[in-house]
Amino acid sequence: MPMIKKTVTVTEQQESWIKDQIQSGTYGNDSEYVSDLIRRDQARQHSRLEALRTALVQGEASGEPKPFQASEFKRELKRKHGRDRR
Repeated sequence: MPMIKKTVTVTEQQESWIKDQIQSGTYGNDSEYVSDLIRRDQARQHSRLEALRTALVQGEASGEPKPFQASEFKRELKRKHGRDRR
């Protein structure tokens, strides 16, 4: 896959953090560190999307929808969690 060069601006504190990560031997250079952050973010986003898809499938498989009664829902919350805290 072809590589594309990017310019990234960071604060002094962020630069110090990146240098610490490189000096610790965790990463070889700035580019490896940023690439790893992107890969982790991609994996996290993928996991969130998969969790949402799973929830949607479970919801669809749970049966026919029932009417929602807001007043009953509020009463149940008050019963479970105590007094009204508005």
